[in-house]
This record gives sequence, C-alpha cells and structure tokens, in this order.
Amino acid sequence: MSGSDDRPKLSFSERDRLRRERERGYEPAPRGAAAKARSKDATATYLKEVDKLFSDAQGGAAGDALAKAVEQAHGTPELTAACAAYRDGVGMPADASLLSLFLDAEDPALVAEALRALAAGHAEGRLEISRGVKSQLRVLEQHSDDDVAYEAEELLARL
Repeated sequence: MSGSDDRPKLSFSERDRLRRERERGYEPAPRGAAAKARSKDATATYLKEVDKLFSDAQGGAAGDALAKAVEQAHGTPELTAACAAYRDGVGMPADASLLSLFLDAEDPALVAEALRALAAGHAEGRLEISRGVKSQLRVLEQHSDDDVAYEAEELLARL
C-alpha cells in the first residue's frame, strides 16, 4: 500500500450509512407551529394504521380465546352458545371466516345478525365473500325463519 493512504478506513456500517444519506437526501424539519402540528397528526394517523395491521384479533387475547372457542364448537350443539358468547364479549366479528361459522348457528336472530354484519363489511369493502360463503347464503335463502331468508336473499342480490 502507498504511504499516502494514512486516513482511517470506514467500516461497512459507516459506508452503508453514508450511502443511505446520499440516496435519501436531506429532509428539513417542518417549520412553524401549524406545520409541526400537521406532521404530528400525520404521524399519529400513520402509526394507528400500522398498529391495526399488526395487532391481535378483535378484542385482544379475550377475543382470540372466544374465536378459538367458536372454531372448536363448530359442528357441535355448543356452537350457538359459543357464538353468543363471542358476540356478547367482543361484538360481531370483522373476519369473514369467523362470520361464516356464525351462519351455522341454530339461533335465527344470531344468524340474521351475522348476515347483516357480513353485508355491512362487504359494502364497506373490508370483507370479500368467498364461494363457500355464497353457497351458505344460497342454503340460508331457504331458511324457515323469514328474517334469515330475507337477509340472505338481499346479500346475494348485492353480490
């Protein structure tokens, strides 16, 4: 090596940091109280959205336990009680797969409520109705309870 290379060598992490700074450029801090407030609000909104993406199921740990109870009770006589416990503890589910389990409950009022929640979620664009759920809706159109049959018919008409 030549004697003119006496300066200290940069580590790989220092080189990466310098490269990132060159690529990103300088971003000045917002000026003024109004700009700082807008920046703070935007950051808070962004963090809430990110938290929604990575948060636990609806209702936290209690909601997880109730959802597992509904899944385990599917196909048994205890399904209606498990669905009612979930609804009373957390509210109607926001997940299409869990709502589809509610459609198999024996209580017509609970099934009609699940159909309304499914319709609202689909109208808001946060639930995608699968082919399996559509098949359940076709069966529910023939339900002996008029409210359930009407809700299923209305939802199928909107799909």
